[in-house]
Amino acid sequence: MMQALQGAQMLFVAFGALVLVPLLTGLDPNVALFGAGIGTLIFQVITKRSVPIFLASSFAFIAPIMFGVQQWGIAATMGGLMAAGLVYVIMGGIIKVRGVGFIHRLLPPVVVGPVIMVIGLGLAPSAVNMALGKSGDGAVQLVDGSAAIWISAISLIVTIGISVYAKGFFKLVPILAGIVSGYVVSLFFGVVDFSPVINAAWLAMPNFTAPEFHIGAILFMIPVAIAPAVEHVGDMLAISSVTGKDYLKKPGLHRTMAGDGVATMVASLFGAPPNTTYSEVTGAVMLTRAFNPAIMTWGAITALVLAFVGKLGAILQTIPVPVMGGIMILLFGSIATVGLNTLIKNQVDLHKARNLAIVAVTLVFGIGGMAFGIGDFSLQGISLCGIVAIALNLILPKDMGESHVVDNAQMED
Repeated sequence: MMQALQGAQMLFVAFGALVLVPLLTGLDPNVALFGAGIGTLIFQVITKRSVPIFLASSFAFIAPIMFGVQQWGIAATMGGLMAAGLVYVIMGGIIKVRGVGFIHRLLPPVVVGPVIMVIGLGLAPSAVNMALGKSGDGAVQLVDGSAAIWISAISLIVTIGISVYAKGFFKLVPILAGIVSGYVVSLFFGVVDFSPVINAAWLAMPNFTAPEFHIGAILFMIPVAIAPAVEHVGDMLAISSVTGKDYLKKPGLHRTMAGDGVATMVASLFGAPPNTTYSEVTGAVMLTRAFNPAIMTWGAITALVLAFVGKLGAILQTIPVPVMGGIMILLFGSIATVGLNTLIKNQVDLHKARNLAIVAVTLVFGIGGMAFGIGDFSLQGISLCGIVAIALNLILPKDMGESHVVDNAQMED
């Protein structure tokens, strides 16, 4: 019984992200709960139920899924996400054969940093549009502008306040707190429409969507897997250090990476966002010291049960656009900052012409929306800049353009 309660608590911590990803990207929140539940159980089977992790979607996928749904529709986006899941499985196989060093050689910080920055900044205009009460593309005013700015500002301020000042368990739920406070303000302004909740059944089948395969969507999604793959390695190291067990050796990084991949592929069969190990839950495990993987099994079962509560999904879908916009401003900025921190923490020297070229081209291609296309086939945005960054890193000689710039510190010396 205690494990079941702890499992439900884990779900509560993951809930902000669990529902935020589908609501922002136009997917069904009930399907997302179903996908996270079944994905976590699959991950446990593959990793021999040895890692205390609940799977949910990485925020790095929000911007690409939004773009994919607008460009190709939900079914084709799911096909692309299935391909991204396959990338994880392949990475798991390569790690088993070649060791983890291969990932670091193919995806060094100079590649990963700017790609993560593009993922965060690429849809910054959408966050601002939604905060102002418009649709993501800015074409339609959904909520009165003067009300929207109050709603989004309070959502943003509460999310920042909780993440900075809260202690203990509350520090883990800033997004949930931001959504709730923004929702309350939305009720005050009278911009919440409850008709979907009244019309929804208490028990209902989630709105499953089968994947379709479109070459453009597949090539777009594959490079997006880079950021969560790198995050996965970091999360496994973090959770290993907390529990005192080396999960990179047992069950092995190849198993945990493949577990993410298979869970993502299965989730995409139903129309759910991708499943990855993910930092908020890692933080919750650290704080609650819930080291028993059985707790995550209960969390997964709770998610599966909630997926069939029709009223829950309907309530979540009444959350107004400005609430999401306010939180997205912080969220997309945070992702970009993670990319920046990747460069700083690993001391990537941008005085070197080689590093400068990789970062500069990646950022402008990604944020500027550079596109290459032949017929129906098109590469743009994150997919293009990810491929370009990897290619430049492999092609440019390692010692190219050693800088002779004397930095300020040396001049002062």
